[in-house]
Amino acid sequence: MAEQQQKERQPTSHAVVRGAMAATIGGSLLLLSGLTLTGTVIGLTAVTPLLVIFGPVLVPAAIAVFLLVAGFVTSGGLGVAALSVLSWMYKYLTGRRPPGFEQLEQARARLASKARDIKESAQHRIEQAQSS
Repeated sequence: MAEQQQKERQPTSHAVVRGAMAATIGGSLLLLSGLTLTGTVIGLTAVTPLLVIFGPVLVPAAIAVFLLVAGFVTSGGLGVAALSVLSWMYKYLTGRRPPGFEQLEQARARLASKARDIKESAQHRIEQAQSS
């Protein structure tokens, strides 16, 4: 009987400990959130006059920096893409089988077949036009 009562109390004590732990962690995070909000408001209040004074200089400077960074990132991305394409073409032209080789060959075969069909159709129509 005593063992059964102890087993019943054990989950309850674990639940109480878990609840206390969750409340402690939640309260700590809520306190940190409030401190962060307070610090942000104080910092914004202190910096706002500087932003108003230096705004005419900072905004164009920020735009220029953004455009420079965007240009360098775009240039680098396009350079990597170009190197990838050149590498793929080199592998293709040297007879290796780069990724996508089969799809390219299937597309080439379909285009060649369609071109043949169009050529035959045009020749047939020309022959019909000459015979009539």
